Parts: sequence; C-alpha cells; structure tokens
Amino acid sequence: MSARTGRGGTTDVLPTTFTELSLLLAAVRRSRVLTVTGPLREPRSLLVRDVAQRLASNFYDGAAVVTVQQQGGVRELVAALGCVPGMPFLPCGTANAASWLAERDMLLVMDGCDHLTTAALDWLRTLLADAPGLRILASGRHPLAVGQGRIHCL
Repeated sequence: MSARTGRGGTTDVLPTTFTELSLLLAAVRRSRVLTVTGPLREPRSLLVRDVAQRLASNFYDGAAVVTVQQQGGVRELVAALGCVPGMPFLPCGTANAASWLAERDMLLVMDGCDHLTTAALDWLRTLLADAPGLRILASGRHPLAVGQGRIHCL
C-alpha cells in the first residue's frame, strides 16, 4: 500500500464530462461512502484522485489518498494512513488509530479497494459508525462492501 495527500496537480484528461464530474463532487459531499467502478484501473484512479484534490479544502482535516496495491489488511491500511504526507503520525494499534480517525473531518480515498481483506472492510464499517465526519471515496471493479453507499460507474 502507498499513500499521499489529495493535493497536487495533474495534467491528464479526466474520464468524465463536466456535468458528470459536478454530480460526482456533490455525491461525495452528501454520501458517507461512494465507489467509482469500472473495468479499467487508470481512469478510476485518475478520477478519484482528482476529486480528492478538488474537495480536500472542504474537509477540516483534508483528504488522504491510500493506494491498495496488494491484499490489504487492517495493519497495512493503518500503516498507509500513517504515511500520508501532511497527516500526523497515527497512534500505534488499530483501535487507537480508529479512535483518532473518529475525531477527524476528512475524505478518505481508497484507490484499489478490491484488494482489501474482509478484516479491513469490517474495520472500515466500524470506523464509519464511530466517525461522523469521515467520508470514503473508493475506486475498484466492484463497490466497496462497507454498507449502503453510492456507486458511480465509468
């Protein structure tokens, strides 16, 4: 897993229209969980990273982008969050990290959510229940399985 903040420019062309992008930005603000799905990873990844960059200032604690490249468990997810530039070091242990994140107003972007383990999905469900200011924007071939969320198909 790797991580980075949702700030920074991109020169690539987005795989969506202006109207579609506007609807997607509004959906992220209104939803707790939104997944961008589609068969190709690069367009999904490009879109969620652009949305994170555009919406980071809407959240007090900004946006954190976590790329899940291999089978990602809870420890790997917490470690990746702790490596996000600009984010304070997360407390040790998954319970402490969940407690710390529960107090945040932030957008968590999960790029490649298909690789998350069942334990990581359970942890995210618990985190969503405990963190009212947390929003999750995910990308993957399939919707992020953490409860009722919106889906945007590319």
